[in-house]
Amino acid sequence: MLVHERLCAEYGAPFPFFSTKDPLSELISALLSHRTKNADSHRAYQQLRAQFPTWEQVRDAPTAEVEAAISACTWPEQKAPRLQAVIREISTRCNGPCDLAFLAEMPIAEARAWLESISGVGPKTSAATLLFSTLRIPAMPVDSHHHRVAQRLALIGPKVGTEASHALLSALLPPDWDAQQVYDHHEALMFHGQKCCYFHTPACGRCVVLDQCPFGQQRLGAKTQPAQA
Repeated sequence: MLVHERLCAEYGAPFPFFSTKDPLSELISALLSHRTKNADSHRAYQQLRAQFPTWEQVRDAPTAEVEAAISACTWPEQKAPRLQAVIREISTRCNGPCDLAFLAEMPIAEARAWLESISGVGPKTSAATLLFSTLRIPAMPVDSHHHRVAQRLALIGPKVGTEASHALLSALLPPDWDAQQVYDHHEALMFHGQKCCYFHTPACGRCVVLDQCPFGQQRLGAKTQPAQA
């Protein structure tokens, strides 16, 4: 886990968890964040909670009102009915209001499968719900920055998409890692993508894992060493 150790040291792990939401609230927040800047999705979430104090009220409200409340995020016209459908399906499965706390009693793979069986919930959203929420379950989400860094390090193949990468990258992690360690790994790779391994013109010359990165070595014409996650 050389890459993990170096990036965690570079960006200051352990990282404090940014969220204290219950799992259902985290799920809704994750759905709002799709293809949306963090500041905009946060504003949409806050406006939604201000207008509708309970998720049952969101579920039962006129869709146009929900859409107006989340107007700060991208595609509110698509996300409003999707949010309502997700809450409706969870309510049906739980036979009433449900906070998803029961997911903590399931093996991680089963909890993720339960969430991903809901239309519109993919691997990133299921992992974010389990890890970022108060459940603090060690499931690892992979965002675009994390995915890009992993590809350049050859931890996954160049044609592996973001969704497919979740299982592959999770399999590389030590099975005994707790939620903090998984969170640190995700955050460290994400920060590296944001602060050094840019999509355009990455700063390979100052990369702390350059000796582990085939992409960077090739860019700079140096000798490649096999990467260690």
